Amino acid sequence: TSSHARVGILNNPSSKIKEDNTAIARGILAAFLTQNNNNLKSFLSKLSKEETAKSLAAGTKIVKFLVPGMDGDTFEKKYNTLGLDLIKTHQMFCQEVLKLLPGQMAVISNGR
Repeated sequence: TSSHARVGILNNPSSKIKEDNTAIARGILAAFLTQNNNNLKSFLSKLSKEETAKSLAAGTKIVKFLVPGMDGDTFEKKYNTLGLDLIKTHQMFCQEVLKLLPGQMAVISNGR
């Protein structure tokens, strides 16, 4: 509710990182890197739905879930070129620095 709040996402998957099981994670990262806040919020809400995850797992392309106003070309280019190394780096940070177990979730706050 505050325009002064910031949100970031770190991925800490519990399974082996592969192209076919990282569609949502790569979609989130690509959206963070390419979209404005309003479109980002709407897109993340759409991606967080269970039916979206099931549809992506069944082979639906992520561009089918873009929301009106998103820069689809920029998003798709970033999504398609985003390597798995970034997710692996997130995973390593979560497990080595934050001491999380694979797949374990946490909320980290650094505010006033």
